[in-house]
Amino acid sequence: MSDPAPTSVQPTPHPDHHREVTLHASPTRRFVRGTELGLPIFLGYMPAGMAFGILARTLGFSVFAATTCSATALAGAGQFISLSVLGTGAMAPSVLAATTVVNLRYVLFASTLSPYLHGLPMRIQAGLGFTLTDETFAVNVADLRAGLATPASMLGVGAIAWTGWVLGTIIGAVGAGWIGDPSRFGVGFAMPAMFTALFLALSENRRQVAMGLVAAAIALGLPLLARVGVAIPSSWFIIISSMTAATAGAVIWRED
Repeated sequence: MSDPAPTSVQPTPHPDHHREVTLHASPTRRFVRGTELGLPIFLGYMPAGMAFGILARTLGFSVFAATTCSATALAGAGQFISLSVLGTGAMAPSVLAATTVVNLRYVLFASTLSPYLHGLPMRIQAGLGFTLTDETFAVNVADLRAGLATPASMLGVGAIAWTGWVLGTIIGAVGAGWIGDPSRFGVGFAMPAMFTALFLALSENRRQVAMGLVAAAIALGLPLLARVGVAIPSSWFIIISSMTAATAGAVIWRED
């Protein structure tokens, strides 16, 4: 029997070799790698951005105004909250209070990333801060733990996420004029669906799930107070429920 022919299978590169190649690639290649990592975010942000664009137009926003909101904020949950509060006829202080509460978590996200950003120019830190979302944070933290993240790759993740959100908003805002009344397609379900998805994706333990359910129960129960003569504006439901649940969790698990 003759000897088997030599195979052409190449040895698998050692993980350390892959890491060294990735970290020493050109800034452009690292940026492109970041956009590749963020592609799932792009695909997820497109429909959510479209929903935001449609809902914004139903509240009287122009295409330019809706697009400007998304291009200068990149705060999906905060933007949906703003539309929801504005839809109740609330004034600017209520909108600011609601969005501030919803976006407070970014302070914790930024604190987590800050040890990795020491020494970077302020313009790069500003760019990373501007594109910080739940999803870009998750992707970049996972990449940091793998030892592969660089400022350029993190900027790439943020850039592709921003592109998906803004492009989706433009499509939704422009298409809203052709669609007519979007409520007949159930677009109004976009906001609760988005928050449900975020809740399921970000909850890491039973305590967080419990506090989320408590917040939901409070938000659903507040309208019932009107039956006993305590009428609370609906624009405060989210603020009251989130603050109450967060405070209860901090008190119950104070030692943690």
